[in-house]
Amino acid sequence: MIDMGSDSGEKCPFDLNFEPDTFKPGDLVSYRVDGSMRDMPFVGVLVEVHEDHVMLGHCGADNKPDGNIMRATKTDRPLVSETDALC
Repeated sequence: MIDMGSDSGEKCPFDLNFEPDTFKPGDLVSYRVDGSMRDMPFVGVLVEVHEDHVMLGHCGADNKPDGNIMRATKTDRPLVSETDALC
């Protein structure tokens, strides 16, 4: 992913999957949190992939889920509820 919203042309340090049809456990994704954090990007690790949703954890050390596992939409940038994200 190049051009992370700046004019510097910096390359994203993560190799993110934006293709819901190819999602699999272990993939890194950019996800969003509904509510007050909606405009902030987060990086997560897919733990489970289902037909209509995914389960993911915030990306921690060694690209492993860090803490809370959250339910999210199965879209190019999954959406997590603010309530689930703040648990």
